[in-house]
Amino acid sequence: MCRYIEQARSEPSLSELAAWAGLSAAHLQRVFKARIGLTPKGYAAAHRAARVREALVQGGSVTQAMYDAGYGSSGRFYEQTHAVLGMTPSEFKAGGRDHCIRFAVGQCSLGAVLVAASERGVCAILLGEEADALLRDLQDRFPAAELIGADAGFEQCVAQVIGLIEAPQLGLQLPLDIRGTAFQQRVWQALRAIPPGQTVSYSELAERIGSPKAVRAVAGACAANALAVAIPCHRVVRSDGSLSGYRWGVERKCALLKREGAVIHRE
Repeated sequence: MCRYIEQARSEPSLSELAAWAGLSAAHLQRVFKARIGLTPKGYAAAHRAARVREALVQGGSVTQAMYDAGYGSSGRFYEQTHAVLGMTPSEFKAGGRDHCIRFAVGQCSLGAVLVAASERGVCAILLGEEADALLRDLQDRFPAAELIGADAGFEQCVAQVIGLIEAPQLGLQLPLDIRGTAFQQRVWQALRAIPPGQTVSYSELAERIGSPKAVRAVAGACAANALAVAIPCHRVVRSDGSLSGYRWGVERKCALLKREGAVIHRE
């Protein structure tokens, strides 16, 4: 059904999908969301936005990207893609030019932490040894955006993120600006459903999103996550329970899992 949605020239209606699958609309909606993590409509929107992102990165025009992705009108296009791109398509194509991102760097028990937020919510939580390296990472993500060193009002946001790092089980009561492909969003949504103190293997995570053969792609989505701890990719381990690579270092991954009381194995 995912392939059917992806290959459709325009977004199929729920009744059309139900007829194609031979299921009732209500049952299809439940089964699809349980397997994929998104409704059929949500999956279609994420897939179209991913196609737009790819076209804009490759230098295509906004209008051509819109119609090639299957949007029937410019109004729907701008309404739906802003939620995924975090900015207008023109701004995205220009690398975030004229787009403001507030940021601040702090210190936590795991080292330096950079927190950045767009007008939609927190868009990056980066961990590392040196603040300068984290800032370069942020600049690479938004090469033409206006990066604004946060004022005192932003410090509360940073404090909440540091509180999440120190005690992940408490959760984060801040809006997130999550940007990624349709597949990445499926993986990240599944990650957010893993309770603190529990772990899953990459193969188990692949099964949860309905793509049991996509283990490598799942690992790649975990590595692409730019919202450390808020999207808890540290809760994914190898099939034998041992710790594998972590974008911000295996030692940090081990520390986070220990704080949550997870049972871990070290090689």
